[in-house]
Amino acid sequence: MIQLYDSGVYLLNGNRIVPEKEAQSDPALSKDTAKKGTISYGILQAHNTGNDPEHLKIRFDAITSHDLTYVGIIQTARASGLDRFPLPYVLTCCHNSLCAVGGTINSDDHEFGLSACRKYGGIFVPPHIGVIHQYMRETMAGCGKMILGSDSHTRYGALGTMAVGEGGGELVKQILEQTWDAAYPEVIAVYLDGKPNPGVGPQDIAIAIVTAVFKNGYVKNKVMEFVGPGVSSIPTDYRNGIDVMTTETTCLSSIWRTDEDTEQFLKIHGRGEDFRKLEPADTAYYDGCIYIDLSTIHSMIALPFHPSNGYEIRELNANLDDILHQVEEEKKRLIHNPDLHLNLWEKVHDGALWADQGTIGGCAGGTYSNIMEAAYLLDGKSTGNGEFSLGVYPSSQAVMTELLRQRAIEKLVLSGATVRTAFCGPCFGAGDTPMHKGFAIRHTTRNFPNREGSKPGNGQLASVALMDARSVAATAANGGRITAADEIGYTYHCPEFHYDPSAYEHRVYQGFGKADPNAQLVCGPNIKDWPEMPEMNENMLVRVCAYITDPVTTTDELIPSGETGSFRSNPMGLAEFTLSRRVPEYVGKAKAVMADEKARKEGSCPEQVQKVLDQIRTIPGFEDLMDETVDLSSTIYAVKPGDGSAREQAASCQRVLLGGANIAKEYATKRYRSNLINWGMVPFVTNEEPDFADDDYIFVPGIRKALETDMRSIPAYVIGSAVKQFTLRIEPLTDEEKEILRSGSLINYNRKRTVK
Repeated sequence: MIQLYDSGVYLLNGNRIVPEKEAQSDPALSKDTAKKGTISYGILQAHNTGNDPEHLKIRFDAITSHDLTYVGIIQTARASGLDRFPLPYVLTCCHNSLCAVGGTINSDDHEFGLSACRKYGGIFVPPHIGVIHQYMRETMAGCGKMILGSDSHTRYGALGTMAVGEGGGELVKQILEQTWDAAYPEVIAVYLDGKPNPGVGPQDIAIAIVTAVFKNGYVKNKVMEFVGPGVSSIPTDYRNGIDVMTTETTCLSSIWRTDEDTEQFLKIHGRGEDFRKLEPADTAYYDGCIYIDLSTIHSMIALPFHPSNGYEIRELNANLDDILHQVEEEKKRLIHNPDLHLNLWEKVHDGALWADQGTIGGCAGGTYSNIMEAAYLLDGKSTGNGEFSLGVYPSSQAVMTELLRQRAIEKLVLSGATVRTAFCGPCFGAGDTPMHKGFAIRHTTRNFPNREGSKPGNGQLASVALMDARSVAATAANGGRITAADEIGYTYHCPEFHYDPSAYEHRVYQGFGKADPNAQLVCGPNIKDWPEMPEMNENMLVRVCAYITDPVTTTDELIPSGETGSFRSNPMGLAEFTLSRRVPEYVGKAKAVMADEKARKEGSCPEQVQKVLDQIRTIPGFEDLMDETVDLSSTIYAVKPGDGSAREQAASCQRVLLGGANIAKEYATKRYRSNLINWGMVPFVTNEEPDFADDDYIFVPGIRKALETDMRSIPAYVIGSAVKQFTLRIEPLTDEEKEILRSGSLINYNRKRTVK
């Protein structure tokens, strides 16, 4: 059972939930005082360098990036005055570790990363050694710490660390000894009770949680604080698997109460000194509460195309026709190609749904206890020699070492599964791509469209469902027949993990505190500097180059993952893929705006743009508008953009193509909105239903001055077949964010600071 409280709650003595309405008559309960009793409050304020507890200015203990993001981050920091890394910065090579696409590009980036760690004093984790989040769990996370990562799944709450996934611009700020600025967030209690039944794993609980809270936004941009007696009913490795999936709820961060098992985990990893008992005060106030009886959670499946599309496997099997029909309808909405049909009904025979492929890996599935239990379920069995295949990716060499010692790898291989090295590819569409119309089941983090590697634009379509490693293994033992592990009837006790850091000691470059300014930065031919970005002018004119009415637009749609990542170090090369799987014509339109603005600046204003400027001069008050006070750029409209990855490329690619703003009803995540700001694009929000269309021009007069107001009602004009006035707004910005927007980008802002 999962229950969402419709108001705030008090948690008394860690085990009694009192709804706020019931507590109003108790004078001993002070909301303002009790808010300070959460674990979150203590950690956030300990890292707050400002004087205002409601407006945080956070300095993190460490930062981390992988090889889809670290080149761009370091290049941005270099352009802003970087001379050394002032805090531990871990660079992992787990997203492009296969080096299979783009020729030498990936290895060039890895060499760049290593040389940057030598020059600036970083920690470099080479390919195949560990996925980003497992390495951070094993070596960096600890109780009371805060870690910032340029990956949305930066979550180490089960180890007592408040971790946040953000775009690269926020890491650049930490490198330049600036702060992560945010309003103090609401904190939601996740009260765990009971104990999971045999066969139920962390992904089952995670899918149940995401399904309960994603669509209603219950924890959006809030902190999820895991409390209650049920926390101690599950081991820390298990907790890690739930914790990393909190990202899919769109929460800001997560934190768990810690106990003896947390302490044991850290001791095993040689870091017992990083343990501190964290628990709420005797009286703590939370802005909401999710009550979960772990014993009521069954084996789950998240069907395409989101982790929140969750069903109990037994429910799916009992209602195949109705549920699969809903998935097909969702495909029509998300993948705009009427000639492509998902037809999961084709996978139904002999009274069941059948998968073509299974994968267990990454930061969610590739943990020690997940793979050990999967090996137990496959011991002495066969995955079959038909279409179905199973791939297993242990999340680090340390995990691989212990799996070898426990002979789990042997059991998996003998069953027909294939075992690979630490790699995030299956999570984002760069590994284990199924066949056309293939259906894959995975214990990974996401099942967004095209995260399985298919290319609908080329007539290729496949789909992914998320399941726990236990049910993936049970399904594999049945040759691909979707099987719920909790219906098998078994009991398993995972052997204790023994940590051997030898692989890290022999391969990871530990350069923190050892910066060598004379070391040479190695840049391959695809590593390009950021192009110049203009400062904000007095007035803004934007052309709508994409108009998206989907309820949610993911960062994967804004800039596709997968093989496009090979161009991540070439800003214009990567920008060519912007919205390519959602609005293929966007890049051409944005480039046309770039060409028009270039011609206008050179004194040859295109006829269409001149016509628009003349129309603006028909608006009362703007008869004497001077062309040089107006800058032309492009914009996109989307209902709710930015769900998913933290990759700043979702914003930077628009900016490289002269994007000046986004217009939305709301932004799916703080991190995407922050990315827009750091790349100098105004995050407008509509005050009403948009009365403009694709290809319309929108004039926003006095935009620089508007940033000095409360920004709740900013006049704007649609310049189309007629001139129509409407209003936009901008949600609150810090003074620094306003100056970044005026400067045109974080790079420009920091250059100006350096000059001063």
